[in-house]
Amino acid sequence: MVQKEVRKKTRVYGTLAILSAIVLVTIIYAFGTAPIIFPPTETPPVSGMQHFSSYTKLKNFLAANTQDGSTYYGGGPLDSQFFGSSRDAPAPTAMGEGASTNSYSTTNIQVEGVDEADIVKTDGKYLYVASRNTFQSTVQNNVYIVKADPQDPRVIAKIPLGNNTYAAGLFLSEDSSKLVVIGSQYQLYAYDDAAQREGIMIYPYYSSVNTFLSIYDVSEKAMPVLTWNFTLSGSYFNSRMIGDYVYAVVSQPAYLINNDVVLPKVYENAAPSEIAPSRIYYANMTDNYFTFTTFVGLNILDDVQQPTNLTVLMGGTSAMYVSPSNIYVTYPTYSEQGQYTSIYRVSIAGSKLTFEAKGSVPGYVLNQYSMDEYNGNFRIATTWQKTTQMNNVYVLNMNMSQVGKLENLAEGERIYSVRFMGDKGYVVTFRQVDPFFIIDLANPAEPKVAGEVKIPGYSSYLHPYDENHVIGLGKENGTVKLSLFDVTNVNAPKEVSKYMVEADYADSQALHDPHAFLFDKDKHLLVLPISFTRYGAVDQTGENAIYSWAIGAGFWQGAFVFNITASGFTLRGGITHQLNATSPQYYGYDYSIQVNRALYIGDTLYTVSDIKVQLNSLDNLALIAEVDLS
Repeated sequence: MVQKEVRKKTRVYGTLAILSAIVLVTIIYAFGTAPIIFPPTETPPVSGMQHFSSYTKLKNFLAANTQDGSTYYGGGPLDSQFFGSSRDAPAPTAMGEGASTNSYSTTNIQVEGVDEADIVKTDGKYLYVASRNTFQSTVQNNVYIVKADPQDPRVIAKIPLGNNTYAAGLFLSEDSSKLVVIGSQYQLYAYDDAAQREGIMIYPYYSSVNTFLSIYDVSEKAMPVLTWNFTLSGSYFNSRMIGDYVYAVVSQPAYLINNDVVLPKVYENAAPSEIAPSRIYYANMTDNYFTFTTFVGLNILDDVQQPTNLTVLMGGTSAMYVSPSNIYVTYPTYSEQGQYTSIYRVSIAGSKLTFEAKGSVPGYVLNQYSMDEYNGNFRIATTWQKTTQMNNVYVLNMNMSQVGKLENLAEGERIYSVRFMGDKGYVVTFRQVDPFFIIDLANPAEPKVAGEVKIPGYSSYLHPYDENHVIGLGKENGTVKLSLFDVTNVNAPKEVSKYMVEADYADSQALHDPHAFLFDKDKHLLVLPISFTRYGAVDQTGENAIYSWAIGAGFWQGAFVFNITASGFTLRGGITHQLNATSPQYYGYDYSIQVNRALYIGDTLYTVSDIKVQLNSLDNLALIAEVDLS
């Protein structure tokens, strides 16, 4: 039945497959020189881990441990976008004080010194924007370099990425001379000839998925030059940049097609070369579903130094946390006792990647913010579900062995957000009310609840305001809610301020992707992408007068600009790229001008959508200029 449905859905891709093949080859050659095969990485043995001694050993392992129907690969975060989801899909991703300087804001990140890929970067003089929009029924994928001068803002360069390509994000070197574009390329196959292809099954489609990292010299902003590119088979999972090094993680399903193993590949001059089984780690696992997960390290300032890699046979990747010296990747494992989270630790030092340890904890992990490394220990918060739900916090040493735990937290609820800050952790669970817990981790061997406060709704993202206050972003009664928690007294935290978007329904991209969260404590600035729907008239008096630009029934999307202090939130106004947004009956919506990001340079606030960059005054939010990206 599944095969019939797949055949029915994919037969239309026969012609598309031919066109996609042409596009894929064109992209590879257009990007310039493809990568040279990774040099061997010598890694000391890890307890419980081993290499496959031969292709036959790998093949026999997969044949013995996989089952029909269990090898469909759900894909990575970009795959869901290519196959029909929106850009709002959860992405892994923010830093204590808003990750900003006095002159311009930077990407909201989790760990200081560990940058995260995003669709917008800036060096204070230029914006680098990854854009995807549809023009005359053709999807265009480009990276724009935009001069940010408020007196003369304009596009000065465009880097085309091609069709069937999704950009995961950008990195910019500290001296702003190198721009890294990371993304995935797709080729769809008709069902009938998929078995003869080197395809990857991303249910319900057969497709070839490759992940590319392209490095451009942008010393001359108007003339970006491709200096390095390599392509690796599989779906993009996640990435980070530390200093001059970019680290990327790519996964592809590990299974047999026509009794052959589809090994991970790298490309040299568009010709694939396989990663040898003798260089693939594995452990004796009870899973019946596996991926080849490859870790890559690349010096973006050195065009001669070869990238290094490390491949591990594991289950499907689920979350990643990166400290300045370690990459932690998790994946779910199931047993008769319930769900567990397996954790792999890979140490990083420049281009050197070393597999160090593997461990597991009960329950499943929500996202990267549920994990943290502190004083030589790894902390992780999980939700366990069998007959009931409960939540746990575990402390592991660098060998991934448990040294402390706090279990059975908030029975019957599940974790909605976590943030570790020094020797404390903040956990929000939810069922009908939002318990905000402070976890005392000063003694790693005995984590304990220090205090809690229960309020309506929930927070799905937590961000530090200062050492005594935490911002919560979430929902209550279907609308977006901001909370400010005072945690000065860890035994008695309290919500000192609350703001709710007044609408019948509201949402924010920052709920799912903290890169969309712009905060600067010194500027008292908080900016969030917001969309809301109202079904009827809104009171135009009193504090509701701020909504004068969206009175009545209708839909609005843009950025809310707040003034934020230790006392709370004040909405200053809204900025939108939508047309006719002031019309009370406006229900139309153009995704290409959906505000995805906000940043500031000096006294100018920049909001970015796929086809527009808009400049407004930070002082009074007055419009300064617009830059067309279409």
